[in-house]
Amino acid sequence: MIDTHAHLDGGDEPAGEVLARARAAGVERVIAVGTSVESCRATLAIVDAEDGVFAALGIHPHEAGGAWEEALPELRELLAHPKAVAVGETGLDHFRDYAPHDRQAALFAAQIALAEETGKALVVHTRAADEDTVAALREVRVPVVLHCFSSSVLLAPALEHGWYVSFAGNVTYPKAGELRWAAAEAPAERILAETDSPYLSPQAVRGIRNEPAHVVHTLAALAEARGEDPAALEVQIEANAARAFGLP
Repeated sequence: MIDTHAHLDGGDEPAGEVLARARAAGVERVIAVGTSVESCRATLAIVDAEDGVFAALGIHPHEAGGAWEEALPELRELLAHPKAVAVGETGLDHFRDYAPHDRQAALFAAQIALAEETGKALVVHTRAADEDTVAALREVRVPVVLHCFSSSVLLAPALEHGWYVSFAGNVTYPKAGELRWAAAEAPAERILAETDSPYLSPQAVRGIRNEPAHVVHTLAALAEARGEDPAALEVQIEANAARAFGLP
């Protein structure tokens, strides 16, 4: 199994211990995500130390109010790492509004350009910004991963453009019927599973800090929603992730 989106830097315990539990649960590969230049450096240190861990490196929209223009040259350098497989997470967040919308849009556009320059996948965070997100992504020519997919409104454009939809632990919540519907409707070749750890613990472990080992609960919920065998869906998601991120 693969966890296609986990934040491993800055945790309360060494990433190696978290990843050991993941492997014991059958999670052999993880995409570790950086959200600032400092976070990206820390993520690459983990990637260098651990087999089966790859990096998505970017600047989160919450950071868009800062002097991110000065950080882009270093981000470009970090993306040259052989285990850096994606740009992100990047995108638009009009729910929290931690940064002005115009600054978020400019940062998003800059990282879209980086993804196209490097030929790497683009990992997208979008919240309360469906229309603006779709408009920004329409002409993107690299694989797009809609991380922590949570808007059924985005399903139609995702299917139209061939974007990947990655489901997190919230798909397991009792009131997430609409999200499970979207999971059932997503094409088999475009579905991914993630934890977004340490956030969004699945229902079975809700109240406990999330970690990559818990992606097995998300997989089970996706398989049930789709009426598929979990083992078969696991193989499909592995293949999808390898294609999206260019994994070996």
